[in-house]
Amino acid sequence: MLIHPWDAAHDEGEWRDWLSRHDFGQLAVNGPDGEPPWVQPTHFRYDPEPGPYGRALVHLARPNPLWRALEANPAVLLSVVDDYVYVPGHWTAPEGAPSEHGTPTSYYTAVQLRCTARVVDDPEEKAALLNHQVAHFQPEGGTAPVAPGEAPFGRLLSGIRVLSLEVTDVRAKFKYAGNKPREVRERVSRRLAERAGPGDLPARAHQIRRHAHG
Repeated sequence: MLIHPWDAAHDEGEWRDWLSRHDFGQLAVNGPDGEPPWVQPTHFRYDPEPGPYGRALVHLARPNPLWRALEANPAVLLSVVDDYVYVPGHWTAPEGAPSEHGTPTSYYTAVQLRCTARVVDDPEEKAALLNHQVAHFQPEGGTAPVAPGEAPFGRLLSGIRVLSLEVTDVRAKFKYAGNKPREVRERVSRRLAERAGPGDLPARAHQIRRHAHG
């Protein structure tokens, strides 16, 4: 992923704060035997600890073909993208230039976690990690805990496996026209507010926040 200096995270806290509000991404695993990478869309729970970059937790069905690829190579990438919008070219033209000379572009945030995967099959540990995941998605409760050998989920436990992903490196990109002149940024900001389509207001908030920071 290309990250220009003006798109880089201002500090570690910026990407951590953004990631703390996201829990769905794509897990990319090296394909075995020279195959292209295999990609699995998945919910995950990110924990800021242990280690310098924390860990992510994922669970997948036992028949998933990713397990074979992971056995060959446990190095994986968890990619999370959100707050993305398409910006029409006529919004971005330099001041004084014809509007049709503007360049269309995309705004988005992307955080990529490079990880070492550990497959968890021990029933007790697996149950504990599953309960930890569910607590993130359902803090209000409402689902019985998983316990090996106990109803209602104990008999289903063998049908899934848990991945504990130790994060070894993070690449973060906040692409919101940080290299453009102020008048262009303000024009795009106004247009995003007027259009107010899917993703427009979150993207606008990032744009305003980052330019104020800079």
